[in-house]
Amino acid sequence: MAGWSHRYARINGLDVHYVEQGEGPLVVLLHGFPHIWFSWRHQIGPIADAGFRVVAPDMRGMGHTGGPRDHREYDVDRIVGDLTGLLDHLGEEKAVFSGLDFGLFAAYDLAYHHPDRVAAIIGLENPFFTPSDESPLTLAARQARRHFNHIHYFAEPGVADRDLAAAPREFLRKVFYALSSDYHYLDVWRQPPGTSYLDALPETPPLPWTWLTEPELEFYVDAYSRSGFTGGLNWYRAMDLSWEYRKSYGDRKNPVPYYFIGSEQDADLEGWHGDDPLNKLGDHHADVRGVRMIKQAGHMTQMERPAETTAAMLGFLTGSDR
Repeated sequence: MAGWSHRYARINGLDVHYVEQGEGPLVVLLHGFPHIWFSWRHQIGPIADAGFRVVAPDMRGMGHTGGPRDHREYDVDRIVGDLTGLLDHLGEEKAVFSGLDFGLFAAYDLAYHHPDRVAAIIGLENPFFTPSDESPLTLAARQARRHFNHIHYFAEPGVADRDLAAAPREFLRKVFYALSSDYHYLDVWRQPPGTSYLDALPETPPLPWTWLTEPELEFYVDAYSRSGFTGGLNWYRAMDLSWEYRKSYGDRKNPVPYYFIGSEQDADLEGWHGDDPLNKLGDHHADVRGVRMIKQAGHMTQMERPAETTAAMLGFLTGSDR
């Protein structure tokens, strides 16, 4: 932690917070929801020590980065503008981008729009945009008629915002646990329609866990207690806008070098990317450089198995695993 520098800038109309460490080629680490820059705490220092300039921003609407309340302001153009604006602010032409969830999808969008600004992508858990003739929110609504679906629960403005803001510590503790290898996340789907997310999620053992301590959880609780959850939820509410927009390059492959890190117990690989997604990487990426699967880890792999995840990232960044 001693090497971290917290910085603030006005980028693309937002007050943006990011953490920076190191000098050398730029590596940008992009989080999803309900994360903040702190989800990369185990990777920032080792990657910087290996000779890289590492930047981990709080994404639009989360952490200390501002975000509009209108979900239409979370569309592809604006998110891509956040990333190009960050590069411009940092004085860099390009970077290696690594991401998880919405952060990774933002890196994919950037690569399609501005491949000259993306040296490579290191993708965690979400291997590609999954093709679908049905919009994400329509699909979620249809599934929610049969069982609980978190995307549908998030879609209605005000509902999840209110519920989660009333119990940020309970929500964050439960959702992190449910997404880890300590639980089978898709069991949440056993809950009936109309269940709230807090009730659908499992009870957890007391902290500390092997991969998360009480003080670490408090970083997230403090951040979301101040910001609220609307910014993060707006990324879900904009999913149909993003899906419609991405049709323009749905038949093209990501053109930049690509490296994938997954985990054997990841809920996304199991439930959201179709059958055998790893064998379909070449259908979506023009230059797949490598694949690394991490054992005994769920969706929180960079926190659950930090040493293995960091080693896999460094193997690609330094060229030892290409």
